[in-house]
Amino acid sequence: MMQEKFFENKKAIIVLVAGSIVVLFSMGIRQSWGLFFQFFENDLGINRTQFGFAIGLQMLLWGITAPFFGIIADKYGSNRAAFLAFLIYILGSYILYIQPASNSIFVISIGLLIGTALGGTAVSVPISAVGKYFSDKNRTISTGIVTGSASIGFFIFPLFTKFSNDTFGWHSTVLYYIYFLIFAGLCSLFLFKKEYVDTTNNSFTRDQTATKALSEAFKHKGYVLLVSGFFVCGFQITLVATHIPGYIQQKGLPDWTAAAILALIGLFNIFGTLGMGYLASKYSKKILLSALYFLRAVVLVLFLFLPSSTFTALGFGVLFGILWLATIPPTNGIVAQIFGTKYLATLFGIVFFSHQVGSFLGAYLGGYFYDNFGSYDYAWYLSVLLSIFAGFVHLPIDEKPIVRTA
Repeated sequence: MMQEKFFENKKAIIVLVAGSIVVLFSMGIRQSWGLFFQFFENDLGINRTQFGFAIGLQMLLWGITAPFFGIIADKYGSNRAAFLAFLIYILGSYILYIQPASNSIFVISIGLLIGTALGGTAVSVPISAVGKYFSDKNRTISTGIVTGSASIGFFIFPLFTKFSNDTFGWHSTVLYYIYFLIFAGLCSLFLFKKEYVDTTNNSFTRDQTATKALSEAFKHKGYVLLVSGFFVCGFQITLVATHIPGYIQQKGLPDWTAAAILALIGLFNIFGTLGMGYLASKYSKKILLSALYFLRAVVLVLFLFLPSSTFTALGFGVLFGILWLATIPPTNGIVAQIFGTKYLATLFGIVFFSHQVGSFLGAYLGGYFYDNFGSYDYAWYLSVLLSIFAGFVHLPIDEKPIVRTA
């Protein structure tokens, strides 16, 4: 029996490399905005509720626009969708670079424009572009590689941002971000479109429209459960990425600890996403997701209730990093496994919208609880409860491919 190749052709290699670069820069920059909060507070008069709202809006717009960029990607090509999104990303960053001390302009730049741009540059479009070039057996591994490249961005950018902010100032750091985004935008042009070829000999699959695909998905209980569970992932990672610097400050730990936590999350997320991508090619994806969310609850409880120290904080960065974006390969894999790849970018974009609704609440409520109660603790407690909920909600999902008949 002939062994299946990992790469079907040279285009698959190019798209995998391009997708990895796009996600590395887009997600790496997005991960680092929390390290600017003191500069925005001092120079622009942005308090933590306003900052949390702007980041929350960024997450929400990311989720709202992801399905639309997914539709563009499925119809016209991921390269066109991602390149358009990078132009918006650059515009939003440039407005942030030149803006006066204005809360409304701050919200427009970092919230509205950058949030919209993330819908086409981060996760859903690049990962779906890559996923279409790989078989069911290898898809979670390839998407694990792309997600792992985001981890490299998570590791590099917090360290770079901390150094650049301290050495050159936050304005110069944002300018460097713009240069990085121009490079990533050029790389996004290599996310070549792959025309869908129906191998099922099923007219209902061949003639299916995007509207019918969405209708079919929302009638599937497993898809609805997956949408519900991914909400929790968004709440947790955005709460951490946005407010861990403020929480570290609240606990009286050294300022460098926050950047170190974010960098460790990025570093160990590489192992988590690659490992989960491999495991998801061998074992039940829903069981892996359920176990992951239960483990997140355990890690959060340990972080909150162990004595505060740099050792505890760095340990949290390592453990939560392993679990950080490890949700993506099995979640994307379940969508492709049940519904096929014809409308993968569209259907995963909807799942990702739920993730971003959670992200909005994680960013906003973290700042709201702090400004009103003087502590982030209530946001952390809510995060633990949601993690337990997500652990249970994935268990009833039916992972079998859908059968399309009249």
